[in-house]
Amino acid sequence: ESSPHLPAPKDVKVYSYNFHSLLRWSPVKVDRGSVLYTVHFKTEAFNQWDEMNCTRINQTECSFPWSLKKRRWTVVLRVRAELGQLTSAWVETDPFVAETNTTIGPPKVNSVTASSDSLLIRVTPPFGPQAGDFLHYHVSYWENATSTTKKEIETSNTLFKISNLKESTLYCFRIQVELMTHLRRELLGQQSAPECIRTTIS
Repeated sequence: ESSPHLPAPKDVKVYSYNFHSLLRWSPVKVDRGSVLYTVHFKTEAFNQWDEMNCTRINQTECSFPWSLKKRRWTVVLRVRAELGQLTSAWVETDPFVAETNTTIGPPKVNSVTASSDSLLIRVTPPFGPQAGDFLHYHVSYWENATSTTKKEIETSNTLFKISNLKESTLYCFRIQVELMTHLRRELLGQQSAPECIRTTIS
């Protein structure tokens, strides 16, 4: 039975970055003894609570197990505090779907090769794409002297060129990923930090 004397965990939230998801909550403070936590999950398709790999743990976070790595599943999680024979009430999360609720980080810029009129850029996506994923890269670039005027290109290639540049000029660029799935859902990622490189002299 849950006990009114043991408070339930607060700030229970799913954090998800590049499809790595975990549940976090604030620690429950008691006068003596150490509080442990148990996490359960259920999916929309199979409406029954199951144990995660987090039963009577002392950490205040729990990573999703491999069985929950399906991006399109709707998942609800719940956590409770336990102290000896006492248990708190369960606290449930809102429904979570990784494909719509994850945060996509910026792509990694592996190399930039400058010529007199172009920059050749090679990137790695922020996560391993699955079958049916389409990744678009939104590239904005500007002359460092006139940083108000930005130009944009879009590409689905991890190796691409920014052309028609002036020679011996410093150019800066930022890139963000857009994930398109077979359901035509779109998820826009975070922008990369600006990188600047000077074109060569012809």
